[in-house]
Amino acid sequence: MTETNMQLQRVASQLHVGNVGMAIAEMETYLAAYPQPQTAERLNELKTEYALMEDYWRRGANDPQQAQLYQYLLQRCYVLYANVAAYYHIMSHPTLSGIYSHVRMQRQEWSLRNIRKELEDFVSNVAMLDLEAEEVREQKSEQLYKEHHEQMRAVFNYVLTSRMWSDGIGHDFEEMLISPTVDANDQRLLVSAVTLALLNRYDIVKFRILLNVYRLSKEETVRQRALVGWVLALNDDLQKVYPEQAEMVLQLLKSKKVCEELTELQMQLIFSLNAEKDTNTIQKEIMPDLMKNQNFQVTQFGLVEREEDPMEDILHPEASEQRMEKLEATFGRMMDMQKQGSDIYFGGFSQMKRFPFFYDICNWFTPFFFQHPDIIHFVKRLKENKFLLKMMHVGPFCDSDKYSFVIAFQQVMDQIPENMRQMLVKGEATMGEIAEEELLSPAYIRRSYLMDLYRFFRLYPNRHEFENPFEVSHAFLGRCEFFRKSLFTGSPLESYKDQIVRLLKRKKMEEPAQQLLDSYSEDHRSVQYYIWVGQYDKALELEPNNERALRGKARNLFELGIYDEAESAYDDLLLLHPDNSTYLLYKSLCLIHMEEYEDALKLLYRLNYEEPENQQVNRVLAWTHLCCRQLEQADKLYQKLTNVEKVYAEDWLNYAYCLWFSGRIDDAIDCFKKYLAAGGDDAVKWFFFDRTLLEKYAVSEPQIMMMESAVKS
Repeated sequence: MTETNMQLQRVASQLHVGNVGMAIAEMETYLAAYPQPQTAERLNELKTEYALMEDYWRRGANDPQQAQLYQYLLQRCYVLYANVAAYYHIMSHPTLSGIYSHVRMQRQEWSLRNIRKELEDFVSNVAMLDLEAEEVREQKSEQLYKEHHEQMRAVFNYVLTSRMWSDGIGHDFEEMLISPTVDANDQRLLVSAVTLALLNRYDIVKFRILLNVYRLSKEETVRQRALVGWVLALNDDLQKVYPEQAEMVLQLLKSKKVCEELTELQMQLIFSLNAEKDTNTIQKEIMPDLMKNQNFQVTQFGLVEREEDPMEDILHPEASEQRMEKLEATFGRMMDMQKQGSDIYFGGFSQMKRFPFFYDICNWFTPFFFQHPDIIHFVKRLKENKFLLKMMHVGPFCDSDKYSFVIAFQQVMDQIPENMRQMLVKGEATMGEIAEEELLSPAYIRRSYLMDLYRFFRLYPNRHEFENPFEVSHAFLGRCEFFRKSLFTGSPLESYKDQIVRLLKRKKMEEPAQQLLDSYSEDHRSVQYYIWVGQYDKALELEPNNERALRGKARNLFELGIYDEAESAYDDLLLLHPDNSTYLLYKSLCLIHMEEYEDALKLLYRLNYEEPENQQVNRVLAWTHLCCRQLEQADKLYQKLTNVEKVYAEDWLNYAYCLWFSGRIDDAIDCFKKYLAAGGDDAVKWFFFDRTLLEKYAVSEPQIMMMESAVKS
């Protein structure tokens, strides 16, 4: 971190705790090192107002407006700091600074009234194209879309590099984003620009815009982008500066539908983090299976086998059917991954984000349309291709992948066989079509947008210039685990947290799951909560016969070595399920550890009679015989346990003890060595004998030393 950044961070730290006086002092220190006359003038005005308030307070005066004034000064101080920090960030990064300078040279005055008029004129002009003669319509359309895209790129870049907005600007911009007279594609693009700017530097006005667009827009595609934007921008650190952030969000949470959408979004964010892992699974496990079955080709009739050696059917009549089944299973596995929320196309399309098209940040977030000036020359060549038209309408791709698809598709069309080219032109091939109703669903719209965002923050060459919401670790999911934020504690969203904890645990994300559990309020700590955090007695207070709580308590006591209490807990479980073999087995293990071998054997004989092939029962029974000096019975069981294809390593170890105590020293040495071989070098390094067991059999120290030497030599 640079010295400038450190000094700005000191200002931010004082703002986060709500200390106006200290924030002003830190800001003065910053401006002394890095003079900015205009900022210094504003800071002096702020300092004067603060001094007047402080003087009034020191004289013991009772000011009923003091809290309100202090909050007002705190927010003004934040805006002053945020403008300086935003400008410093932009100027410190070549891409952002280039955009900042270019867009302001390109257009000296940015009036929202003029911008809105341009957007509304575009909608009118597109409608008027239908009145043009067909021979001039295409030319006029191309020119119109080209000019409009240039306008939108400029507005996008201006918003992206803007600093803090006033309430007036925020109101006008919000009106533009919910107006039915502005094209929804333009609104979606501008929502993304606001989101990127907001992520780089928090601005309550931009946050309010996104939240209100989500609340008020009639366009679902616009609403869902706004939802993703304000959720990723939520900032716990600024609760003291902007308590209205929590107030606005909590007002939304009164709606059950909003809570359900937020829950879906939280799940989708967690799934999106697995894109690279899923790509690895596809490349290493699924694609090799597909490559092995290259004797199949895709036609309009599905998978068809190519002609093979006629002797194959004679020598291996079942091979053809087996290959087909495996190929279908492989495709099925990939489709199942997609249904479960996996981004199965990330790996394939990530290589297609190097086209010049994606040098422009705006293009990563532009909703797909065939008239885009950067792809129109490709579309003209391919406009009769029904496969392409179908895929761009009902294909399972996000917007940026659709642009990648068109650009790559036109490059390969001339290289594929004529019969396949004709099949594509006629639209006879398909590829993971999505049903119309699903395409229009909020969940699908939101998921596609998350894919666009993820690709930008993972693949854009200069992504380091942006605050990356997908920058996570195994232990901390950052912005992607918004459910744990303090403003949701005690809110209506609490009752949905269990669903997220289950998902995190299913994904083996134990630390993020624990962080979410830590955010539960006392009022929402249910039986399930106490089971997850291991407070089984608390869970049993609420529900005395809860089997999962009883099982967790019993297992916990067993692992802690409190065997008498663990046995009692397993007795409680056996009252619920008297014939449960697992509970009976663990009860017997408790008895063994307590050296109550006779009672343990009674249970084990019963289990052995009921399940004679249960190796786990035989293993515990053999150990019990060994502990109570019944070596002959133990030997028979260990012979059985070690006479299998894959021997459990501990069986070699325990059989070695049995042979040692029976006086068969060479056989014991052999079994000890087999145990060590099964565990590798680490087993040799950490190997030591069970001294408690050796004492029971009165094995002397010299004998132990000789055995160790014989085993390790």
